[in-house]
Amino acid sequence: MAIQPTAPADRQFIQSYGPGRFRVSGIEHGASIIVTPARTVAWSAPAGAAVDAALTAEIVAAAAGAEILLLGTGRRLVPLPRALRGTLRAAGMVADVMDTGAACRTYNLLVGEGRRVAAALVVLD
Repeated sequence: MAIQPTAPADRQFIQSYGPGRFRVSGIEHGASIIVTPARTVAWSAPAGAAVDAALTAEIVAAAAGAEILLLGTGRRLVPLPRALRGTLRAAGMVADVMDTGAACRTYNLLVGEGRRVAAALVVLD
């Protein structure tokens, strides 16, 4: 699905997403990703996977400095365990869990407002 980015040209924005892919600032990604205003990195979360401690550690490392973390859990919302929310809070991030499409759209809105946001996006299967 194509989405209309609202972010300035010097920030990463999500142009589209679909089964097995994301397009971020003109670059195609064929797996799960973590997007910040400054960069996009691969994330080892497989489609349909619940986020665990190892995947959370990857988020903390890649999204350092973000205040808001949008966690896109695939086609449907999958709750984040309380302990992992605590891990993210200890790293200075408030997690908002939603399906991947909603996370993509919300990320673009927040980055367009200049917010310190990151999106960890599980690829759609």
